[in-house]
Amino acid sequence: MELTLTQPDDWHLHLRDGDLLQAVAPHSAKHFGRAIVMPNLKPPITTTTAAIAYRESILKALPTDGNFTPLMTLYLTDKTSPNEIKLARKSGVIFAVKLYPAGATTNSQDGVTDLFGKCLHVLEEMVEENMPLLVHGEVTDPNVDVFDREKVFIDTVLQPLIQRLPKLKIVMEHITTMDAVRFVESGKEGFLAATVTPQHLILNRNALFQGGLQPHNYCLPVLKRETHRQAIVSAVTSGSKRFFLGTDSAPHERERKECPCGCAGIYNAPVALSLYAKVFEEAGALDKLEAFTSFNGPDFYGLPRNTSKIKLTRNPWKVPESFSFPLGDIIPMFAGCKGTPLAMACPQPRHGCTPCAPQASTNGRNVTRYRRGPEESGGFVDMGGVLLAEGSTFGTLRRL
Repeated sequence: MELTLTQPDDWHLHLRDGDLLQAVAPHSAKHFGRAIVMPNLKPPITTTTAAIAYRESILKALPTDGNFTPLMTLYLTDKTSPNEIKLARKSGVIFAVKLYPAGATTNSQDGVTDLFGKCLHVLEEMVEENMPLLVHGEVTDPNVDVFDREKVFIDTVLQPLIQRLPKLKIVMEHITTMDAVRFVESGKEGFLAATVTPQHLILNRNALFQGGLQPHNYCLPVLKRETHRQAIVSAVTSGSKRFFLGTDSAPHERERKECPCGCAGIYNAPVALSLYAKVFEEAGALDKLEAFTSFNGPDFYGLPRNTSKIKLTRNPWKVPESFSFPLGDIIPMFAGCKGTPLAMACPQPRHGCTPCAPQASTNGRNVTRYRRGPEESGGFVDMGGVLLAEGSTFGTLRRL
């Protein structure tokens, strides 16, 4: 069985910088044509000049024979000026502005403390420039339960924001709840959308605690209960144009995950594309996969769809236990698995996926990986860790 798709894009990606950027950028470049790159570095990317410099660093980290395009973003602060939005739009390389409520996630300490009081003039300029606002949708009030922070953010920030600026394009990033699904579905098409990660489609909050505390399943927003996961799966596999692929792939060194105060973030870039495909296949919605991976995102951003194609077929493979770089190891999502968790071929109970339970009856199934075949040679280049289980869909990836 084969499936041909338009080249996918990743509309929410963390590439980091320095040695970590050098280690992870090729993984995303092998799978995706473009990616919206998050600006939460140290120091954050708050100016057009900084974004252009960061883009140059990313391009230098990419394979010389690739065709990956980083789409840059600005980090919104209380001090961002309307003129910076004008400069960003004129640059031709900045495509959105990211809202981090101060203290909400990794490197968000410089984020916004008063959106309506200190940033309204900037948001108004974004409307004029047709510049999307990308939202980490969680409140940071310590009195709000961590599992309720997305819903409260919708009620107290996003609803008032849309009422005040109905023509502001908003992407609610990495949604995790049925509340977010309903909110996005209720908005005006073309002005409100959401990205969805593979982890929030596949894992529920049990994955944080099964067999002990699981730091490599810890991300922000945190995983939610099963009813929320099911609602998100239903939304993305429905064919709605309001939802599109955003991995939120967020690498950290092993020692920064496996420590007393572990960092939030799941590194899924090597396996994300096949996990999405598996979710759509399990839902009987493979015919809707291409829109989610390749059409809905560029359509919302007003960008052309990719013209290159990929073909997915089968080929056995296993997820690496880790990826090494000078500062240590990076542990990928489902490290060591011989299949996607939905296929019950995962030998690692620590991952916390439901099919890892003892009653799973399909252990040992073959899995697949994606490879890309360069047109000029007809050969295959290792994609670096994408997998799918036998009886599901596809493994070999090549351009047509």
